Amino acid sequence: MKGWFKTLTSVFLMSGTCVVFYGMPSNGLAAEPVIIGIDADFSSGSASAGEAIHRGALIAIAEINEKGGVLGGRKLELNLKDHHGSPTRSTDNLNDLSKEKNLVAVIGGLHSPAIIKNQDLIHRNRLIMLDPWAAATAVVENGKSPNYVFRVSVRDEYVGGFLVGQAVKQGYKNLGLLLEKTDWGRGNEKYITVALSKLGRKPASVQWFYLGDTDMTTQLIAFEKAGADAVIMVANAPEGGAIVRHMALRPEKVRLPIISHWGITGGNFRGSAGDGLKGVKLQFLQTYSFMNARGKKAREVINRYKTMFKAGSEREIMAPVGTAHAYDLVHILALAIDKAGTIDRAKVRNAMEKINSYSGLVKTYRPPFTPQRHEGLNASDYHLAIYDRDGTIMPRR
Repeated sequence: MKGWFKTLTSVFLMSGTCVVFYGMPSNGLAAEPVIIGIDADFSSGSASAGEAIHRGALIAIAEINEKGGVLGGRKLELNLKDHHGSPTRSTDNLNDLSKEKNLVAVIGGLHSPAIIKNQDLIHRNRLIMLDPWAAATAVVENGKSPNYVFRVSVRDEYVGGFLVGQAVKQGYKNLGLLLEKTDWGRGNEKYITVALSKLGRKPASVQWFYLGDTDMTTQLIAFEKAGADAVIMVANAPEGGAIVRHMALRPEKVRLPIISHWGITGGNFRGSAGDGLKGVKLQFLQTYSFMNARGKKAREVINRYKTMFKAGSEREIMAPVGTAHAYDLVHILALAIDKAGTIDRAKVRNAMEKINSYSGLVKTYRPPFTPQRHEGLNASDYHLAIYDRDGTIMPRR
């Protein structure tokens, strides 16, 4: 895993699993640890998102364990599973985690299908699923009661209106849609089209691409013929980078600005886009930035990140929303465990809905969740960002 774990106390790698013991006591007398699983991509196109989530969870766990852990002295530990972006691999991982002694919850990754396609398994095994990134509406609106999925992330149903609203504010009138041909892309097409219809508009053109596509010239020419003046893009890093590269190759007079969903920030987008980033006006969705972070908590998290992961500055914090969201979710989970007085997952799930307030990194949650609402964020928490000259994600001014 590219040296990512060199700063951890102990690591055991076995059949795609990484069990992390952070700050374990050496005298063997402590109460049994409480396990939190992570099921995410650590080795494919969105590995940066998985590692960002991992790091956010590690920082929160270090803070919690330094203060005595949960339930009067039980330390938190992580058990990592790499699903490689595959829902089928995620099924195997979640089955394994459901049998883990003292497992209280699982943190998901960037990929919505890994959660959506395993909803029955999650709820049958009463696995509390904490979602710090996956954005599909159906992740949380899953028809299950009681619902075991809790999200601190964006929701595609809200993202569509947000992206359209931002485009309109900037004066764009004829929006082309360029979407990944998956359930994620189809869901976003629906929500973006609904948002446009509320303004009496339709997409100038709707174009699709498949996972692994590397040449987007045909789609871009279609936008030119349709008279689009901007593109809303729903893509992850590999394909998003290819889109930007090919947009940069178009003649300047037909080169269109791009407003993107945030999937591009979960992998090596800069490497995929290359010099194309210099020639295309690109903005994308975010919820949190360490670059304009204020307050004691933000500074403490940044300083701990630098120490734990040998970072020179906050500019080196990868995929910042994954780090920030996972950090807040782990702290909320710890509050729920103590409120429940047990790691029984059904009781902890109930307690997640009864926390009055948590002053987090991303925001102050009042409350984080309720029986009717398992979304920690809403559209008022969204903003657009850009890459600056050295590739750092910066809030758009």
